[in-house]
Amino acid sequence: MDKKVKKKRQLKRIPEMVYLGILSLKRDGIMTTAERVLGVLGYGNTLVNRRWARRPLYTETQLEAQRRQSFGEKITFSIVTPLYNTKESFLREMIESVLAQTYPEWELCLADGSDSDHEYVGEICRGYTDRDRRVKYRKLDDNLGIAGNSNACIGMVEGDFISLLDHDDILHPAALHDVMEAVCREKADFVYTDEMIFRDDNLQDIIALHFKKDFAPDDLLGVNYVRHFTSFRRSLIDRCGGALREGYDGAQDHEFFLRLTDAAEKIVHVPKPLYYWRAHGESTAASVDNKPYVTKAGISAVRDYLASKGIDAEVSNTLGLPTVYRVSYPIPDPKPMVSIVIPNADHADDLEICVRSIVEKTTYPNYEIIIVENNSRRLETFSCYEKLTSQYDCVTVITWPGKGFNWSAINNYAVHSAASGEYVLLLNNDTEVITPEWIEEMMMYAQRPDVGVVGAMLYYPDDRIQHAGVIIGLGRAAGHVAAMRRRGEPGYMTRLCIVQNLSAVTGACMLMRKSVFDEVDGMDEEFAVGLNDIDFCLRLRRAGYLVLWTPFAELYHYESKSRGVYRTSADNKRMEQEFQLFEKRWAEVLEAGDPYYNPNFSLKRGNFNPR
Repeated sequence: MDKKVKKKRQLKRIPEMVYLGILSLKRDGIMTTAERVLGVLGYGNTLVNRRWARRPLYTETQLEAQRRQSFGEKITFSIVTPLYNTKESFLREMIESVLAQTYPEWELCLADGSDSDHEYVGEICRGYTDRDRRVKYRKLDDNLGIAGNSNACIGMVEGDFISLLDHDDILHPAALHDVMEAVCREKADFVYTDEMIFRDDNLQDIIALHFKKDFAPDDLLGVNYVRHFTSFRRSLIDRCGGALREGYDGAQDHEFFLRLTDAAEKIVHVPKPLYYWRAHGESTAASVDNKPYVTKAGISAVRDYLASKGIDAEVSNTLGLPTVYRVSYPIPDPKPMVSIVIPNADHADDLEICVRSIVEKTTYPNYEIIIVENNSRRLETFSCYEKLTSQYDCVTVITWPGKGFNWSAINNYAVHSAASGEYVLLLNNDTEVITPEWIEEMMMYAQRPDVGVVGAMLYYPDDRIQHAGVIIGLGRAAGHVAAMRRRGEPGYMTRLCIVQNLSAVTGACMLMRKSVFDEVDGMDEEFAVGLNDIDFCLRLRRAGYLVLWTPFAELYHYESKSRGVYRTSADNKRMEQEFQLFEKRWAEVLEAGDPYYNPNFSLKRGNFNPR
């Protein structure tokens, strides 16, 4: 962009930014506002990162208590670290961080593929082996590549668990202790932690805080979000088909984690940044451009893993991001019927926009549109019905026999009395289709037997995000994540551009098998106005189904016009009753926290703001 044009646009935003700044000061205080200002100026979360870097996870007293702690079982962690021409200072810092672990039962397995110009690597390592018998070193005859060198380390392992550590990174002193606690508490056989990414030699220069979800299998197909610090029971290697495989250099961990997690019985996430990942000129953390083979290897890793499960899917990059992937599953022919259910109370103009966008843009060939008339009063609404049904054979209008507004009852009535499809797509009348393949993008996941419901990406008319999934506990009971972020942003750790597992999605646009809808008795009609969709998703999860959201099915959402006139005192009273019902029914879920939203994030706002 031309600098003058960019400057002009920035000047135009000054009044808006002043207003937002005052609002932020009143609501969130000086520090949060300062962080936002730095973000606008291009400094990202500089203040947040520095505060996290300065704040110790544990005091020295707590670390000392960890050193004295005894566990009910004895487990040895074998830390495997392949070496190749490692910088001396990086090597020493890595080894010293292992020696500093508060949990003492470990061995460090170092396999060295360095060339003859870097003989100091072996000299340093042998110095540590003389100092501590837990450090094990092997000089390789040749550099075997990332996977080969890693497997050489694994060949040295004698412990119960294997932990992966890169040769230029650093462990927090409590890393093994906290992993051990997870193993003992949860009987885990695969454990991963949060991490910080720091720049070069300055551990205080944190450039990213990676606070992760609990295990989410579809997220892992889209991006290797598990990464560091990862530990797994040694027996998993045989169960998953062997150690790291050749041909995936740069994405070898991703390919390995897909197989390991598939074989694991209990996967546990420790939501603490216990791993410090160094970003420097030659590291993947700094720039994938330094390792262009990573892109091809990552696509192969995901595609080959799916193929091993008997799934013939297409895998590609997402939005040009080299290590972020989009999986496209085939939809069998003939395409199953989808019943699109649209409640409507007046608002003829919005309804017509919605229906026309479906008919004119949708590429999916087999659907019906069921408009559910809900106590409309305006003549133009009924004229609109006549117009739409006469123009489009796929459109029918039914009348809900109830009075007032009950979104759950309206949808239940339509699904049970009129929907002929194998699949049901609940849709608000104030939406407009953007993506022609929107149904295909949702259907490819909704057809999976492990998936209960699939949600879509919804935008406000100004192309800011309205819905990218729902977080339980956000706000009061539940809230939309990443609301008001701009369309096209990759989001926090690329979470806005991958298909992912969530606790809930909005009923404004959700697709499911009709059999699944019936299995959980549809929508709970006690939730007449709000939280019905969230309650529905949580009941699906309780029944063992996954809830998915895809960014590749896009619609505009003009927000809450399907219910007609709204927000009387009676409506507010009803909303409060529904909040209380939700909080009582899902008290344990609210107390435990959303597994797909890291507890280090604030629940005041859904934009991945650290507490």
